[in-house]
Amino acid sequence: MTNVKAAVIFYSMGGTNYQLAKWAEEGATVAGAEVRVLKVQELAPESVIQGNEGWKATVEATKDVPVATSEDLEWADAIIFSVPTRFGTMPSQMKQFLDLQGGLWASGKTVNKVVSAMTSAQNPHGGQEATLLSLYTSMMHWGAIIATPGYTDPVLFGAGGNPYGTSVTVGQDGKMVEDVEGAVKHQAKRTVTVAEWVKKGNQ
Repeated sequence: MTNVKAAVIFYSMGGTNYQLAKWAEEGATVAGAEVRVLKVQELAPESVIQGNEGWKATVEATKDVPVATSEDLEWADAIIFSVPTRFGTMPSQMKQFLDLQGGLWASGKTVNKVVSAMTSAQNPHGGQEATLLSLYTSMMHWGAIIATPGYTDPVLFGAGGNPYGTSVTVGQDGKMVEDVEGAVKHQAKRTVTVAEWVKKGNQ
């Protein structure tokens, strides 16, 4: 049993990244972590959300999920992000959340957090890797330790083989094209394991 605390932080418009977050929660829990699943604050106008059935359904499905705070980041040893791609970068909702952590960063409380990220897009070359890199750039400024999946398990190849982090293609019907459940769970377990090594090394 590990003593790692893991925060799974997501933004989801159509439900895909919420599902990835739930699979990450399962993987991290199996690895023995205490897990919090959290969403970032929605910024889109209510009128826009109400005009999109899928978006509206996701807001309803996640209404009881707590909104992530600086206190959650400080609490966590491991942080797993799940975001869709927006023109090859993370969504503004996640970017604002990261941008609000200046106080935490300035006090050194982001240093040595073990982080990993997952993403989705509507086609295989829709900017998944660039999106993950955009998030990891912020993590480098945080002094965090980035734990990518690399090619550490054969399950990753069946999921598309993205070494930066699990990524999935979402069809026009809103369903995932690749089977990434195993890859997500492996990535979460690996992130928790690395966080456990870091914690033990600091003791």
